[in-house]
Amino acid sequence: MRKFLVVLDDSRECLNAMRFATMRAEHTGGGVQVLSVIPPEEFNHWIGVGDIMREEARERIIAHYEVFARWMRDKHSIDPELVIREGEPVTEILSQIREDPEIGVLVLGAGTGKKGPGPLVTQMTKSAGNLPVPMTIVPGELSKEQLEQIT
Repeated sequence: MRKFLVVLDDSRECLNAMRFATMRAEHTGGGVQVLSVIPPEEFNHWIGVGDIMREEARERIIAHYEVFARWMRDKHSIDPELVIREGEPVTEILSQIREDPEIGVLVLGAGTGKKGPGPLVTQMTKSAGNLPVPMTIVPGELSKEQLEQIT
């Protein structure tokens, strides 16, 4: 089964990437793997404090994921898989793709503000030629209806 790998973060554009990946998986018989990366700079504290912060970050990620997972299951009959990694986002995304041979497409959401598409999209497009899978960048301005039409 081909999986659509979508990155879960706190960005607004993440929502459209989730929607796109879910609807494509539903229409193509694929699956969805949701990846969240905890950056290392969040834990540069005393060991005990860093461990507590790491656990709190994981709990926030799981709570955020469960909202999307419930929608995927209830509305689209997709049972997503959550992967949480720690490190630099681009490095961890590339590692996840290389480690899971079922991943067929990376799906990212692009921001719509004056700052550009966002740091993750900017960094990943620089590596696009070397990716082992295609990358789909979903514009943040697309409506649900537009997403339904193209998926």
